[in-house]
Amino acid sequence: MVVVLDNQDILSRVCGVNDDNLKTLEAELGGGVFARGNELRIEHADEEVAARFNAVINGLVDAARSGESPSSEYVKALIGAVETAAPERDPIREAVIHIPNGFSRVYPRNRNQARYIQGMRMCDISFCIGPAGTGKTYLAVAEALRLVLSKKTRKLALTRPVVEAGESLGFLPGDLMQKINPYLRPLYDAMESLVPFEVIRRLEETRAIEIAPLAYMRGRSLNDSVIILDEAQNTTKEQMKMFLTRLGQGSRSIITGDTTQIDLPKRVDSGLIHAISLLKDVEGIHFSYLHTADVVRNPLIKKIIQAYDNENQI
Repeated sequence: MVVVLDNQDILSRVCGVNDDNLKTLEAELGGGVFARGNELRIEHADEEVAARFNAVINGLVDAARSGESPSSEYVKALIGAVETAAPERDPIREAVIHIPNGFSRVYPRNRNQARYIQGMRMCDISFCIGPAGTGKTYLAVAEALRLVLSKKTRKLALTRPVVEAGESLGFLPGDLMQKINPYLRPLYDAMESLVPFEVIRRLEETRAIEIAPLAYMRGRSLNDSVIILDEAQNTTKEQMKMFLTRLGQGSRSIITGDTTQIDLPKRVDSGLIHAISLLKDVEGIHFSYLHTADVVRNPLIKKIIQAYDNENQI
């Protein structure tokens, strides 16, 4: 199977840095993949493998033509999509997040991330449970910014429970908001990696963005808003119920958490674990589960998580 490309820039983006994308194709499809001149070729006798190679290359070309530089993780996601989806559907491309005034389009790195994004779009309440580095918060913030900046919703509210993980909040310097800021910093980090700081400042000035501790949500009803609850594993059952009942007209909630990193005191049940059990069969609520294999941060993160998982199984 040979694919001919007439644009060297597109060819370079498809191949990836140091031909990483071609190496990934070789490893995943089991045949030699070569670039010669303006041609990409796979050496494999199986016609089905050749067809999958062609479909993946077409997907990479589409991404490159839109200005993206596809990664090896994206190659793996495309291969998974080709294997399981109908030929006319590409769940990875369908789940792309295009943020107005953003730095670039946000692509899901794998099929589980694509399901997560689709769940956020289909349901008013969506949960995402998974370990560190799987993109839970990043994708939630990206989708929320898309909704706000495209005027599909009025406001973005981001919140986290303030739970101490080994340190005492009372010993931190500053007033209450200065003490709380480190807890909310990851949400700002996600936003600043997606859109220019000037956009964030404008949204703050117009009160289209609100970032606050979970306790500040009590007694409120948020209409025409997208509300993200991060680190939800550190909510109590009462806090989770309180948060879920803040949902007003035209709003949606996104709840993210890692059930392996609960910092609550002993004998205090996690509101996230309770909600998963209680609400799993409620129509209109979507649950996404990401796993160690879905980690997209640093490749070392997968190994670290796996090492801790193995220790817990001993």
